[in-house]
Amino acid sequence: MDVFLYIIAAAIMFATIYPFWTQVVISLDGAGADSAAYSSGIILLPQQLSFESYKLAFEFDALWQGYWNTLVRTCLGVALSVLFTSLTAYPLSKKDLPWNRIFTGFILFTMLFGGGTIPNYLLIKELGLYNSVWALVIPGMVGTFNVLIMRNFFRAVPEELEESARVDGAGYLRIFTQIVLPLSKPVLATVALWVGVAHWNAWFDSMIYMSDPDKQVLQVVLRKIVIQNNMTDINTVIQNIGSKTEFSGRRLQATVIMFSIIPMIAVYPFIQKYFVKGVLVGAVKG
Repeated sequence: MDVFLYIIAAAIMFATIYPFWTQVVISLDGAGADSAAYSSGIILLPQQLSFESYKLAFEFDALWQGYWNTLVRTCLGVALSVLFTSLTAYPLSKKDLPWNRIFTGFILFTMLFGGGTIPNYLLIKELGLYNSVWALVIPGMVGTFNVLIMRNFFRAVPEELEESARVDGAGYLRIFTQIVLPLSKPVLATVALWVGVAHWNAWFDSMIYMSDPDKQVLQVVLRKIVIQNNMTDINTVIQNIGSKTEFSGRRLQATVIMFSIIPMIAVYPFIQKYFVKGVLVGAVKG
């Protein structure tokens, strides 16, 4: 049984890592027509190591503009989502809150039913948020699932700590900011990671609500290159820098994909130690 489990774990690990490693190899292979980009077999190592595609990406202004827009969106989205989700979840964690079940039911209702794309689009237009970063941040600022996870975690905080603080004259806001939040770093980091990844990978709302090309996020730029195969802007950059290196479309696509993945890979190890604890405590205790 142990051998069988190790085989299954190795297969899952290979299926997870290999697609990522393939993109790394393709982006670094500068062997021209014989490069890994044209290979149909298993790709392990680049035939000729080259960083020309990464140098080209650094000259691609649309990529960096999309990077900046995505970074602004992600930072705003994470900060506001963690703030308002915690402010929503903390009162609901109190069983003596009047109409607690009714408030929770209203929140759960939004998890099961939504207005749809067209009503949301019309609402964004009427609120004057169209073509603004707030159209990407505000609609998903408070997620129902995140509220429930955070509420259950807050319920696990010992009530004796809050009662002793009240005896010393602390109000609810002070208790929340100076006692509850410092003890809730695991669930805060977990929600921040979920929200951050969601904002970083989102593209559909930007495509709908952003008509200005300079305000498009990184994933929309990536979609134009990878899915729509729109290489016009990149070919213009190649001509401007006078590069004589042969670039395949797949190699440039792999390079742009790597640029979009690296930030999440760099951030995850710093949050991982809080992630498992936040999920387990927030999901089990209630």
